[in-house]
Amino acid sequence: MPTGVPYVMSTVVPGLVKIGKTTTDRFDGRMYELERNGYNNVTGLRREFAIEVERYNEKERMLDDIFSKARVPGSELFALDINLAIELLASFEGRQVYPKTSTESKSKVFDDAAKNHQENTDIQCIPEGTYYLDRKRPPLHVEMVVENGALTIRAGQRVAEHDRPCRRPRTRTAARHRCR
Repeated sequence: MPTGVPYVMSTVVPGLVKIGKTTTDRFDGRMYELERNGYNNVTGLRREFAIEVERYNEKERMLDDIFSKARVPGSELFALDINLAIELLASFEGRQVYPKTSTESKSKVFDDAAKNHQENTDIQCIPEGTYYLDRKRPPLHVEMVVENGALTIRAGQRVAEHDRPCRRPRTRTAARHRCR
């Protein structure tokens, strides 16, 4: 069975990662090329994790399918937490190519990525409490409450410049214009 190297790289854009594959003998050359020249107008690529596996084409295709909703169309770039990609790659059976196994074991990389992913997920949550939006022009005052991870705007508040109660329209044309 052919072996190859699926890899994940970070970019200068936070939250944008490159997931790709290459043959084992071309790995160092491919990393050098991407780190020096960038990819698809994105520079500052830095290798984060790579693993040599059997049937690497199928595994890379699986990664593409799993992260398809986060994919930047027409590229190998994905808008996702890099730790999630590293965690998935580290779970594959194979020989870790980068970082070199002498520095970090595959299981340590997996554990660190899982921990970092959880920390990043926790940071993205809005802390519970009451939040206010005050604006002079156009005049706007909104009170928002976060409870149990849900953001709620209390009833009866004006949340847009032309926000007003909607009356029942007499015709379809009136319905389109009255509630705007």
